[in-house]
Amino acid sequence: MAKNPRARVNIRVLGRIVGNVTFEEFAMARLPSLLRYAVVLTGDRDLAQDVVQEVLARAQVRWRRISGADSPEAYVRRMVLNEYLSWRRSWAARNVHAVGERLVDLDDARGGVRDHAQAVVDADDLWARLAGLGRKQRAVLVLRYYEQLDDDAIADLLGCSPGTVRSHASKALKALRLGSERQNRIHAEEIS
Repeated sequence: MAKNPRARVNIRVLGRIVGNVTFEEFAMARLPSLLRYAVVLTGDRDLAQDVVQEVLARAQVRWRRISGADSPEAYVRRMVLNEYLSWRRSWAARNVHAVGERLVDLDDARGGVRDHAQAVVDADDLWARLAGLGRKQRAVLVLRYYEQLDDDAIADLLGCSPGTVRSHASKALKALRLGSERQNRIHAEEIS
């Protein structure tokens, strides 16, 4: 029986059936979300596009099996995560470049005029510190804070125990804090 990527399937979103969706419709509807997810994982828009393109090419060939899963979107997101963590992308983990985008657009807490330049500098600093993390540590932070997954779900995705997830998160957050403290000391020395 020939595989038909145009076969219509039911897609579940938050546990409810949205309707019959072909691979092409799925790809068009979920491409922006998958790209955002990959950009946060990789820190590089071009590499994120490569990862998503590779994943969607493989997903199209396997669409009948993927569409039979409880959540095809979760399956494809797992494919993106696995592609990011794969050894074929290990060179990219050492060559992540800051993209200069803010993870979250926050207003100034004082309610005054925001310094746009400082916000860009802060975002670049955060991207640089995230780029310095190991792939699994970075993946844990993305899955926890971007995807809003709990430790058990992250452990399932990464194929490790929840304790290992907490360990990766703790070490990653410590590295981010130390980088921030180091940057603050350098800045204080420059001012004085």
